[in-house]
Amino acid sequence: MTQHFSAITFFVDDYDSAIKYFTRVLNFNLTEDKVTGENARFVLVTPPHGTTSLLLAQAKSDVEKALIGNQAADKVFLILNTNDFWRDFNDMQSKGVLFMETPREEVYGTVAIFKDKFGNKWDLIQTP
Repeated sequence: MTQHFSAITFFVDDYDSAIKYFTRVLNFNLTEDKVTGENARFVLVTPPHGTTSLLLAQAKSDVEKALIGNQAADKVFLILNTNDFWRDFNDMQSKGVLFMETPREEVYGTVAIFKDKFGNKWDLIQTP
């Protein structure tokens, strides 16, 4: 049996501003964008050469709105693996991404925590 994650739900305040952020700042690809109903869309953004997408979900209820930027409480929510840490770190910094620490070398790779525009924490990492 083969299984894998194809998408992870990611709550946002607005589809279009989220698409801009992911495609222009984090260099993700807009994989799919289909209208599915009144004020509803099926939107997938995917890292370059990635196989798992983020399913952008525009928050509607108070419960969903409370999750924007807080999807993993105060923990790292997502880990973005790269084949060139310094290229992506410098590019992201030049586009205003807030890194919460100086990059560090760990036994598992070069890593730094950043916050996305919504407030979620991510690891940017290059494994050895």
